[in-house]
Amino acid sequence: MKALCWEGVNKLSVEQVPDPELRNDQDVIVRLVAGTTCGSDLHLIGGYIPFMRSGDVIGHEFVGEVVEVGSAVRKHKVGDRVVVCSFVGCGRCWYCTHDLWSLCDNTNTNPGIGQALFGADTGGIFGYSHAMGGLRGSHAEYVRVPFADHGAFPVPEGVDDTSALFVSDSVPTGWMGADLGGVKPGDVVAVWGCGAVGQMAARAAILLGAERVISIDRIPERLAMTERHIGSEVIDYTATDVGAELRERTGGRGPDVCIEAVGMEAHSDSPVHLYDQVKQQLRLQTDRPTAVRQAIHACRKGGTVFVLGVFAGAVDKFPLGAVINKGLTIRGAQQHGQRYISMLLDRLAAGELSTSHLATHSVSLDEAPRAYEMFKDKSDGCVRAVIRPGG
Repeated sequence: MKALCWEGVNKLSVEQVPDPELRNDQDVIVRLVAGTTCGSDLHLIGGYIPFMRSGDVIGHEFVGEVVEVGSAVRKHKVGDRVVVCSFVGCGRCWYCTHDLWSLCDNTNTNPGIGQALFGADTGGIFGYSHAMGGLRGSHAEYVRVPFADHGAFPVPEGVDDTSALFVSDSVPTGWMGADLGGVKPGDVVAVWGCGAVGQMAARAAILLGAERVISIDRIPERLAMTERHIGSEVIDYTATDVGAELRERTGGRGPDVCIEAVGMEAHSDSPVHLYDQVKQQLRLQTDRPTAVRQAIHACRKGGTVFVLGVFAGAVDKFPLGAVINKGLTIRGAQQHGQRYISMLLDRLAAGELSTSHLATHSVSLDEAPRAYEMFKDKSDGCVRAVIRPGG
């Protein structure tokens, strides 16, 4: 079958790879209907995520049709249309039973790498390096889905494939930021980043009762999209002082909850950005924490900062003094999608969520390398490119 493979730093190609096979009686095989580019993929394409190997199939956000079912699978049958969570959970370990699905103890097939990098192994994720399990990714014609009764979810009638696609990762990730960030009625929430995850975090905050939601970015098309489709206020950080603007809009206090939805390659118009960029390129630090720093400084005293963006290792100039002296709560996580996906599909079917606007471009699998270039460069207004193996 065809698949999009990582061949080295900034090198992608469509190659022939072996078809997936059932390896466990809890597996299903899914024929891909659609996948999508994701900002976290750019980190591994750029070489910032360790333990990638030439020929690895990338992609982790997808919707498709079940074509083969393991003997122990109880919730799915051939022909079912399903959206699949990007993180794989076994459903049995302590973490899964406590709704901490991305921390599953049994789905990372390379134990020990996470211990060295993070102090503990994470759960497995499709197409995201051997540190995260080495599972083959979803930019392919077919994919094996382990523990399918826990990770694959039926798409409701009336919900189209493109809308359902983003409930694989972007929507539950954004929702988790607002939920675990403790957003409650009456709060003022600031979200850094107007990509798909940032937009979904802003929408989640609105649905959870926030009085005001303010989204921050620099790309005009994304700011306009967030204002129009999400209903959030917006700030162009190149046009104003973000900290001063947020204090002005919050009676001098700052937001109650700040959600960082940018990640390890954050941009800034300040001189610190050049410092971070040089250190990252020289591998003197792995991540650029520009947005995290700004969120910590902007958050009100006693508030909460939730980190949704993907980070791989170490950062410099982390404002720990601000955290302790302002009494902040700092949280972060990879998405616990199984906690949210069924609920989000229901909200999508009920019209409370809209995701189809995120799909600004659609390409075939053969065109996927070009789609990632466009996505990386944010050219032609690209927010997400949907990749359709069937053309």
